[in-house]
Formats: sequence, C-alpha cells, structure tokens
Amino acid sequence: MNWERRRLSAIFLVTASALVSVSVAPAAAATGSTGLANLASAGSLQLLLDRYLGPAFVRASGDRYQNQSAGSQGLAQEIVAGELSPNVFLPIGSAAMRLLEPRFTRWAVRFAASPLVVAYYPRGPHAGRLKQISQGKLPLKDLFTLMARPGFKLGRTDPALDPQGQGFVEMVHLAERYLGVSPVTANADLGGASASSQIFSETGLDASLQAGQLDAASAYLPQAVQLGMPYISLPPKINFGDPRDSPIYARATLTLATGQVVHGSLLDLEVSELRVGGDPGAGNAFIRFLLGSRARGILTRRGYTLLSPTLLGRRAAAPGWIRALTQKR
Repeated sequence: MNWERRRLSAIFLVTASALVSVSVAPAAAATGSTGLANLASAGSLQLLLDRYLGPAFVRASGDRYQNQSAGSQGLAQEIVAGELSPNVFLPIGSAAMRLLEPRFTRWAVRFAASPLVVAYYPRGPHAGRLKQISQGKLPLKDLFTLMARPGFKLGRTDPALDPQGQGFVEMVHLAERYLGVSPVTANADLGGASASSQIFSETGLDASLQAGQLDAASAYLPQAVQLGMPYISLPPKINFGDPRDSPIYARATLTLATGQVVHGSLLDLEVSELRVGGDPGAGNAFIRFLLGSRARGILTRRGYTLLSPTLLGRRAAAPGWIRALTQKR
C-alpha cells in the first residue's frame, strides 16, 4: 500500500472514530448473555484498541467491547464529574489515574511504555531536512532549530488535558540541558506568544499531520508505527519512555494555565478496573486479556515497549490474581 492510500485510510479511521465511541460485539451478544467491557482510553491508544486489541478480546472472550478515546486528563475529569462511566480506564501516564484515586480505584497496573517522537509530513517543505535528521545525517539539535523557524507548522496536544502535551513541552526543555538547545530556540519551538496555534485534540492531531496541514507533530512512537508516519527518534533521556531515566524526567517541570505545577514522568500505559460503569466481570476479563501473552504480542508488533506488569497504588485493594501476576513497585 503506498503512502497516499495509507494516509487516506488512517485519516478516515482516526477522524471517524474520534466522533463516536467504538463498539464491537460478538454474535452471542444478541442473546444478552455477554458482558460489556466499557473502556475510556488515551486518544493515542484508539487505533491499537479499536482495530487490534478490542476485536481480539471479543473473539477470545465472547464479551462485548466499547471504547471512548480522548486526552487522558480530560477523560479522568469527565469520570470524576459523572459524565463518563467506564468500567476500565486505560490512560498514558500516572497523573490521570491519580485523579480517580481513591474514589474510583485504588490500584493500577503499569505494563508498557510509549516513548515520544517527532513525526513529520513526508512531502512538506521541510521534509528533506527532517529525513536527514531522522537518518542521523544531521545532528538532532538541528530539529529544534528547524522547528523554531518562522512559518514551520508544528502541532502538539493540550498540556492541560493530555500527558503527551505535557511530555512534549518537558521534552523540549530537557533538550536545553542534554542537547544544548538554547532557551530562545526552545521557546520558539513551543510557539512563543502564539503557542495556542500549535494545540490540537489528541485524536485530531495525526489526521492534521497526514493531511499536510502541519510540517511535524508530537507523537508517540507506536502511533507513528501504526499509521506509517515517518518520524525522528529521540534519545531515552528526553523521550519519557525508559523507566531507567525516570529520575531525569522528574527534573522537568511545567506550570499549567491553572497554576498547577506538574513534574515529568514516564509515559507508561496503565490500566485499572473502576468502581463505576457496571459489569465488573467484563472489565476484569478485559484486563486479564490485556496482560496476557496474546495482547502483549500485539503490543510489541505495534511499537510499544513492554514492561514487566507492575502493581501501583494499594496492593491490598487489587484482586488476588492481579497481585499474583504483578510485581510490586
């Protein structure tokens, strides 16, 4: 399949599924005998869940599956407000899960990581130089100089709603320390006084890039892999994807428009069953499937970094089978 066909197919999938929650049901659902795994998940996980993991879960379990994807922080805020009632929450990063503790859950399982990259449009005016940087023919520092040029169209997500948006801003500032990027360049990379022009919804950012409306965009490595987007890798010290560099990530801070100060952290995939939304059996079944070998094989093929399942929060509050399967942080 050539790039144009991949682009059009991906745009349709991302934009269509952003408008409605996706539901997959087995044939047995017509009898009313199956449960519903009702997910709220990070926007970057939408393709993974709705195309790969959701259908595989339905085939394996006979339960039904429904998913709504958006920025992790925003989803958590909607759950707290009573506007969403999922029985499984699957965000990226710990901050969104903490918003639900202890009212909706007291535990979570970390099972994979999703490093940051910079994806780019392959036929844009800067594509040639971006490709050279991705191939190592030009230094990575040149990426930040290029993104700071007037007229360079960069997209990212809202730090107030999405950990990717937070991570991207913190990544640029860590590049000051570890790549020698100047503060002036870093500020220009993030849009300066017109920063709001860079902000897109998490489910709409990829489609805007693929349509050629942007030169480059913040992305997770698995997103770029799954959508066939060319990208520039970032070193572990600034990509928020390696648990061993968590102390470095924590040095990065960001002050949100609300005045809240957030610290950088590993961009990990976490999952928990919530005490809301009904049908706990199907939610439990989905988490069992997600942590099993079949799902982990799918995660590997789709670009995620597998981590040993680690139990976060109150260990005593987690089901026994979760305690047996996971290690303690």
